Amino acid sequence: MSILDDIDAIRSLDPSNMYNCIFDLPEQMTQALKLAGGWNVPKEEYPDVRNVVVVGMGGSAFAGDLARSFLASEMLIPFQVCRHYSLPEYVDDETLVIALSYSGNTEETLAAVDDALQRKSMIVVLTTNGLLEEVAGLNEIPMFKLPSGLQPRAAIGYSFVPLMVFLEKIGLIKDGIERINKAIAHLDTTRARMVEDHGVNKNPAKQMAQLIHGRIPIIYCGPTLTDSVGARWKCQICENAKQMAFTSQYPEFNHNELEGWSKQIEEHKDHFVVINLRDSGDHPRISSRMDVVKGLIEELDVQVIDIYATGETELERMFNLIQMGDFVSYYLAILSKVDPTPVEAIEKLKKELVERSQ
Repeated sequence: MSILDDIDAIRSLDPSNMYNCIFDLPEQMTQALKLAGGWNVPKEEYPDVRNVVVVGMGGSAFAGDLARSFLASEMLIPFQVCRHYSLPEYVDDETLVIALSYSGNTEETLAAVDDALQRKSMIVVLTTNGLLEEVAGLNEIPMFKLPSGLQPRAAIGYSFVPLMVFLEKIGLIKDGIERINKAIAHLDTTRARMVEDHGVNKNPAKQMAQLIHGRIPIIYCGPTLTDSVGARWKCQICENAKQMAFTSQYPEFNHNELEGWSKQIEEHKDHFVVINLRDSGDHPRISSRMDVVKGLIEELDVQVIDIYATGETELERMFNLIQMGDFVSYYLAILSKVDPTPVEAIEKLKKELVERSQ
């Protein structure tokens, strides 16, 4: 019997209950929508926004990535995600800076907020607490307090939903809440096939985890709706399953990385598996490239797996792929017999950086 069919074994490897965080994504988004709906946003403090910059790192920044990808075809002003201590040079008093830090203590985000204050930018903060909450209070920056107690990567619903609601409340987007509700309903349906109670033979996430286990996944995605989703798959596999994963985007990697899929890969072919994240809204030429590249890689006897997003709306399909990737990363952790929650290497890095700064 596979360990993925042993519920007791699964739960023994997950003492912090990462599984529930993944399973409860629809409920998390519903709660976030309720909380953000009651947020009294001072719209008058955000007049004539000319560009938007989300500052954050890791799981917190991912909410900004999702919003950037999702809104790229409708927002009429530039939208950028900044993962750095300092802001782009163009940021000024007509820039909306959205600071996202789940812990409230992310040093890069704190430095970027200080930069934004110096430039007199319009700022809003989304955090649970920490130094960022103190900075917001001292500088009278509007703030949305996120529910606490999770790993940042497990709080994607709490981060993404208030961000979208805020953008709608200040008039930068329309119908965000309606589209979120549709995505929640779809996620509530699609998770049923991936729950831990379903054995491998009936569970697509467990099947995918078995196909990946013991190999390095290369995740390819389109340049629009799925670009941030590919990054999410990679990061979740790295953080939850404690194994390497890589991602690139069509069509860019067709102009460089593709050449790496040559006869020289032959001795390593059993160490790789390629995953194509596909969306019905992909540009026709992107779809054609995916088909052709799949054939080229398969000629090298490397397995290529197509994952198709489900859902009627773009947000439904985006979050369907996120949900699938989260479940896959979780079951990969179980197959490797590791606890998916702790991030020991990351914490070790943070500790050493603190020691070096003293």
